[in-house]
Amino acid sequence: MPHPSRVIPVERLDDWRYRVPRGTVPGMWVEGMLFSTPRLSEVSRADGCLEQLANVATLPGILGASYAMPDIHFGYGFPVGGVAAFDLTEGVVSPGGIGYDINCGVRLLKTDLSGEEIRPRLKDLARTLARAVPSGVGSKGGLRLAGRELDPVLEGGARWAVSSGYGWEEDLLLQEEGGNLPGAVAVRVSERAHERGSRQLGTLGSGNHFLEVQEVQEVFHPDAAKAFGLAPGQVVIMLHTGSRGLGHQVATDYIQRFDELRLAQGTTLIDRQLSCARADSAEARAYLEGMAAAANFAWANRQVITHGIRSAFAEALSRSPEELGIRLVYDLSHNMAKVEEHALPDGGRGRVLVHRKGATRAFPAGRSGIPAPYQEVGQPVLIPGDMGTASYVLLGAQGSLERSFGSACHGAGRVLSRTAAARRFQYSEVIQALAGKGIVVEASSREGVTEEAPGAYKDVEEVVRATAGAGLAVPVVRLVPRAVIKG
Repeated sequence: MPHPSRVIPVERLDDWRYRVPRGTVPGMWVEGMLFSTPRLSEVSRADGCLEQLANVATLPGILGASYAMPDIHFGYGFPVGGVAAFDLTEGVVSPGGIGYDINCGVRLLKTDLSGEEIRPRLKDLARTLARAVPSGVGSKGGLRLAGRELDPVLEGGARWAVSSGYGWEEDLLLQEEGGNLPGAVAVRVSERAHERGSRQLGTLGSGNHFLEVQEVQEVFHPDAAKAFGLAPGQVVIMLHTGSRGLGHQVATDYIQRFDELRLAQGTTLIDRQLSCARADSAEARAYLEGMAAAANFAWANRQVITHGIRSAFAEALSRSPEELGIRLVYDLSHNMAKVEEHALPDGGRGRVLVHRKGATRAFPAGRSGIPAPYQEVGQPVLIPGDMGTASYVLLGAQGSLERSFGSACHGAGRVLSRTAAARRFQYSEVIQALAGKGIVVEASSREGVTEEAPGAYKDVEEVVRATAGAGLAVPVVRLVPRAVIKG
C-alpha cells in the first residue's frame, strides 16, 4: 500500500472519535472525522488513507465532515471506509467515492440446520458449493446473456432474477432497495461493460469475495437476533461479491470521462483521482444512471448465486431448500452513491447525495428504507471479518444518523496489500492453520488464499468494538466460519 506523502495530524476527541482538522491540506471545507481506537488509528496513519480522508474534504459542497470508518484503508481517490455527503446543487459526484466494484455487498442466508448436523458433511458440502458457484479471477460459467440481453438485468436487478426463476418472491423483501436501485438506464453502460458481464452473472470472482458456511457462535442482542431469525448453533451462509467485470468497466469508463471533463474545464484538484462533476450536471446524471445499472447487476448476481447455494445444499444434504429453511436475512451494499434525506449541519433537513465506499448503510428502527419485518428493530448491518476468525451481524443505531449520515463499517479492513500478503504468507501454512480451527477451504487458486490470509486484515473484534462504541451500530450475533469458498 502507498505511504503517506505528509504526516497527517489527528486529534483525539473521545474514546472512539478522531479529528483531522481543517487546514491539514489546503482547501478543506470541513474536517475529517475518523471513528477508531488508538491502535487502529495508528495503523491508519501508516498507509496514506488519512491524507485521502483530508483530500475528500476539499470537494465542493461537502456537508458535515469527511468520514472514515474503523476499517479504513488506502483506496482510489476516496479511502476504502470513506463516507461523504454532498449538497445536490453545490456538491459533486465523484466515481472515486464509489469505487470500481459498484455495489459490492454482503448477503446473509439463514437455515434450519445446526453446526453439529452439517459437520460430518462439511467437505462434501464445500465441494458442491464450489461447483455450483464459479469463482476465481475472471470467473465465467454463469448465465450467458450477450449484448442487450443484459439490459433487463441492468434495469431490473434482483427482481429480474426472481422473475426468471432464480429465487423466491420473499427474497426481494429483505434486500436494500428491494434489490433494484431506481434510475438505472441500461444504455449508460458501454458495450465493453456488457461484454465483460455477459458470462459473469452468478459468479463469485476473486480478491476479497467469498462464500462462507458459518455458525452462530454468540448472541449479544436477543431481541434483534430473534427478529432476524438467528440463534446459537445455527448454520448461516454469508456471501460477499459485487458487479464483477461489468461494474469495474462502468467505473473505468466514467472515471475516464470525468478526467477528460476536468482537463477540458481546467479544473485543479488536490488529487486527480477525485475527478468529479457537479451533482446537478448531465455528466453526473449519466454516471449515476450507469452506476445504478451496475448496482442492479450486482443484486442480480447475488440473487442468482443464492439460487446456486440453495441447489448445492439440496444436492449435498438430499433435502429441498424449503425443507432446509434457506431464507434470506438481509442483503446490503457497499460502494454506492444514493440520494437520501438527512439532518443538515444548519439544523434543517434535506436530500443529500451520500457516497459510501467500503461503508454500509446503518439505519435505526423506524427509518424509511428498512424492510417492513425489521422496521421496529432496525436494519441488519453485515460485517465480514477474515476467513480465520469471525464475522458479525450488527444493528443500525440512532448514532449513525447523528454522526455519519446513517453509515457504519463494512468489514475488518486490510492492513496488508494483496501483493504484500502473498509475499508474507505461505499457502500450506494458511491452509494448515485454518484446518486446525476446523475450517474447510475450497479455493480456485493458491493466491486466493494467501492474498486473503487472516493476517492481512485488521482485528474484526476491534473494528466492531469501535463501531459500537461510536454509536453507529449495535452487535447482535457473532458468526464463525466452518467452510470457505474463495476465488
